[in-house]
Amino acid sequence: MRFITFKKDNKVSVGLEIKDKGIIDLKKLDPEIPNSLNEIIKNFSKLENDLKKFNNLENIHYSLNEVKILSPIPNPVRDIICVGKNYAEHAKEVLRSSYSTIQSKDAVPKQPIIFTKATTSVIGPGDQIDSKNDHSSTTDYEGELGVIIGKKAKNISQSNAFDVVFGYTIINDVTARRLQNNHKQWFIGKGPDTFCPMGPAVITKDEIEHIEEIKLQTFVNDEERQVGIVKDMVFNIPFLIETLTKSMTLVEGDIIATGTPSGVGIGFEPPKFLKPGDRVKVSIDPIGILENEVI
Repeated sequence: MRFITFKKDNKVSVGLEIKDKGIIDLKKLDPEIPNSLNEIIKNFSKLENDLKKFNNLENIHYSLNEVKILSPIPNPVRDIICVGKNYAEHAKEVLRSSYSTIQSKDAVPKQPIIFTKATTSVIGPGDQIDSKNDHSSTTDYEGELGVIIGKKAKNISQSNAFDVVFGYTIINDVTARRLQNNHKQWFIGKGPDTFCPMGPAVITKDEIEHIEEIKLQTFVNDEERQVGIVKDMVFNIPFLIETLTKSMTLVEGDIIATGTPSGVGIGFEPPKFLKPGDRVKVSIDPIGILENEVI
């Protein structure tokens, strides 16, 4: 299933999208269904059978051009959990640049680097990335696969990790590089308003049989900048979930941005930072395309 959050006539609703066909307004089919994807995820075991019945062409209410697609989770339950330097070639390009914040002989980390992005940084597809929130003018892009947690999870082993996954989305981990570098802890460079485009949908895990084979591409003004395959992650999804849950409890609706492949702006000489008028597009099939303009 493909879950979306959309606005129609100034009303925000949760729906199912049948790709390339249209949108099902869940509230119109059952007023008892929560009007929040966070709540649907939390109660999915009770709702799943009904949702599967609703997910058919006969129930389409709108075409895509009749609504405004928002971030599928406009208000995350907690800050987005992010993984740094999780593709080897990206880790190496960061070390070669003048924006590396970790002093190490090894470009590729031995353990996952975890940081967070503020919930207030989230925007949806078609929304604008406001570069004025980065007063250093070093705004960069990072296309990533997002993993959505579906069950409260503590001390989860790698072998059981996918049991707690609800689904997947696309995230652009937009970054103010100079702020990230200056403040070392990354939060202020990662969390400016509008610096976390997300969407267009959250698709349930059963929609992707082999997540490790999924390809991610990022384009700036239609120029391909990033290409990555999930299996090339330094730390795969089960390892990340096991590592996180050894120390902390993951909750329903938590979002993990799993890292970005090489080809970010600071990987070029000179760096190719984003500027007003640029369009950034992140594509992951079958999730879709996340596109945002920089202002």
